[in-house]
This record gives sequence, structure tokens and C-alpha cells, in this order.
Amino acid sequence: MSEQPWTIERICDALGNPVLAQKFLGEINRAPEGELLQTFAEWVERAERVVAAVERGREIAAAEARGEEPPGQWVDVTERVLGDAARIRSRGAA
Repeated sequence: MSEQPWTIERICDALGNPVLAQKFLGEINRAPEGELLQTFAEWVERAERVVAAVERGREIAAAEARGEEPPGQWVDVTERVLGDAARIRSRGAA
């Protein structure tokens, strides 16, 4: 991750979604003085998680492009998902 300090602009950019960036700006602009730093810190954590997820996604895409297995441990939950879907359909959901 970058060693640049977090700024309002950098958080908006890192969030990568105009709606999410607008939510951040609204919260940071409405935060009372005593809560401003806490609000900023919470959004820095969110931005860091987004940046990490994007980085991880790029690593996975690069591995797949090279014909390799994606890095990391993967748990196959196909059967659980199919079972959940069958139960939902049996209750009349579309």
C-alpha cells in the first residue's frame, strides 16, 4: 500500500465509487468537532480495505491470466449455495 497520508481526496479516490464517496463526504461534513477524527479514521479503515481488496483482485486476475491457480486458500461452498437456493425455491421465491 502507498505510504501517502490519507486525505479526504485520497479516501474518495480509494473508495472507487461515487455513491460511496458522496456518503463519506456527507458524514465527514456533518461530523461534530468531537467526532471528526473518529469519523475520518473509520473511513480510512474502509478505504484501506477497498484498496486491499482491489490489490488482491488484481493478484488473482494476474494468476488466472498466467493459467495458474489463484493464490490463497479457497473453500468450495458450491453444495451449500445450491442447497440454500433449493430451499429458497421450495418456499416459492423466484
